Amino acid sequence: MDYGLLVMGAPYSQPAPHSALRFAHAVLARGHRLVGVFFYHDGVHNASMLMTPPQDELNLRDAWKALHKEHDVALDVCIAAALRRGVISQSEASRHGHDAFNLEAPFELTGLGQLLTLQRRCDRLITFAS
Repeated sequence: MDYGLLVMGAPYSQPAPHSALRFAHAVLARGHRLVGVFFYHDGVHNASMLMTPPQDELNLRDAWKALHKEHDVALDVCIAAALRRGVISQSEASRHGHDAFNLEAPFELTGLGQLLTLQRRCDRLITFAS
């Protein structure tokens, strides 16, 4: 079965991202396929490379990156939600005249159309919100 995840919760303030990550690993361990993850609303903060949790805590951003590296899972970030919340790629920072950015590959800024594409490509789209 093909799964997709919609992550809408902010890291470290809501359980949604951690639950989504655990679910992703469980799905893959059972032999299913994870087509992609779409970060929306406050979930876009999972992609910020400025997140620096204490060393004895799970770094959620690094965990999402590892999931991408190990299983080739797309990590799409809603561009509208991200820009509103100060999560910005290098190209968008340049386009908007900002000196800094905090989002880089494998996270990719995309539109809501990518969420619809993800929904069509998978058998189940599971939402993780606050």
